[in-house]
Amino acid sequence: MANQQPTTFSQRLRSLTAGFMSRVGMTLHRAGIHPDMVTVTGLVFVAVAAFFIAQGDLQIGGIVLLLSLPLDAIDGAVARAMQRKGKFGAMLDSALDRYADGLIFGALSYYFAVQDRFGWMLLALLALMGSYMVSYIRGRAGGLRVDVEVGLFTRLERIIVILIMLLIPTLLEIGVVILAVGTNFTAGQRLWHVYKVLKEREDS
Repeated sequence: MANQQPTTFSQRLRSLTAGFMSRVGMTLHRAGIHPDMVTVTGLVFVAVAAFFIAQGDLQIGGIVLLLSLPLDAIDGAVARAMQRKGKFGAMLDSALDRYADGLIFGALSYYFAVQDRFGWMLLALLALMGSYMVSYIRGRAGGLRVDVEVGLFTRLERIIVILIMLLIPTLLEIGVVILAVGTNFTAGQRLWHVYKVLKEREDS
């Protein structure tokens, strides 16, 4: 059977960086670094970034968030290097990703709320809702044995937009709109994909 070709931007990026990340993972594994340590450290960075965002220091928050990005890939590389067989690591990574989403969008919502910009606060919360739904539909579909590696706004695309709007604050409002629309559109894409797959199964 031929290897499945990457279909999303994040899959293509992982494919391109697989060799390098494998070497990094092996190096850290030999140094005694546990993948769960890397995962938790990544969330600490995100929490610090969220603090700065909530205080209105958007660019500092963006820089700290940028520094956390490699950790999101390194934990998996270390797990593969140590040939980890348990599933808890993947569960922890997924759970902390949801906390990270909540911290960033929660900080943005607070930032808008203290300025009495409640419309923008609601848009930030809508983006958070969409982000959660994108992940929830994927997890729920997995239980139904449906692969949902589809959609415009996977986690990596969301992070890229967040970084751009934090590092260039004049783009903040545009970024929030893109995230609010894009995440919920992607949730709809995935829900529709699951519907089609399940319908085909029922009809076959």
